[in-house]
Amino acid sequence: MFPPIEPYDHGHLDTGDGHLVYWEVCGNPEGKPALVVHGGPGSGCGPGSRRRFDPERYRIILFDQRNCGRSLPHASDPAADLSTNTTHHLIADMERLREHLGVDTWLLYGGSWGSTLMLAYAETHPERVSEMVITGVTMTRRSEIDWLYRGVGRFFPEQWQRFREGVPEADRDGDLLAAYARLVSDPDPAVREKATHDWLAWEDAVISLEVNGTPNAYSDRPDASRLAFVRICSHYFSNAAWLEEGVLLRDAHRLAGIPGVLIHGRFDLGGPLENAWQLAQAWPDARLVVVPDSGHTGSETMHKEIAAALAEFAQ
Repeated sequence: MFPPIEPYDHGHLDTGDGHLVYWEVCGNPEGKPALVVHGGPGSGCGPGSRRRFDPERYRIILFDQRNCGRSLPHASDPAADLSTNTTHHLIADMERLREHLGVDTWLLYGGSWGSTLMLAYAETHPERVSEMVITGVTMTRRSEIDWLYRGVGRFFPEQWQRFREGVPEADRDGDLLAAYARLVSDPDPAVREKATHDWLAWEDAVISLEVNGTPNAYSDRPDASRLAFVRICSHYFSNAAWLEEGVLLRDAHRLAGIPGVLIHGRFDLGGPLENAWQLAQAWPDARLVVVPDSGHTGSETMHKEIAAALAEFAQ
């Protein structure tokens, strides 16, 4: 990690449909453009992401996806309408930001949900992507969503039962995620808070075996950020991110010519290594790095692999 750095420029991008998307730029104004694509969906960008890049070599661009972080309106407000927050809206926001900042091509860096958005963007606009560095690969297929919120419960049966019982009895054998999406948008703040707590307790359970990772990474955030995260996650995942099943893997041939590094923890229970392996088979220009001591939230070894990949592409 490089020393802390502050943006030299920032602002809000007006999307024209009621959203103001926060963006900032750090590092060398003449450096290689790189865009940080955060996870969640709904996590927002933190200052730590700035420190992944050599500030002498990179023009580091960060943005908060719709309704989270410093973007407005914020999803912690139950009145905030999420209907214009979809994967396709976010792809358009990235293109609008690229044009606004006068970038021709940029490196994409991110992981988890961010990897889905990066892949969707790159397959739509391959001519705008110079390289990609992806951690915790996910393509948000229905099979992956079902694994994360149901299948992996075989490792955590007690915690998954509590997650299941967090929704009304009539919904427990149906679409849990849609039920949570309704609960976190309920007019009653007590209902919203309980649903947020129950969702984050499950997310924390899934990463709880990661001895080199970050415990309680999901619940350990301010109240407004917690609610926004769960509202946006449940909104996206109950709609399978508005992506045709398997489309990102099927269309990986569109990434031909874009060098990529896929960095994945062997012990990522929520996003199994199989996801990254399948993508690497379909994307000939990508190199898969399996991190033996890491899960979804990383490790020192993973941090070093990320640093090596970004240094390689800074040439």
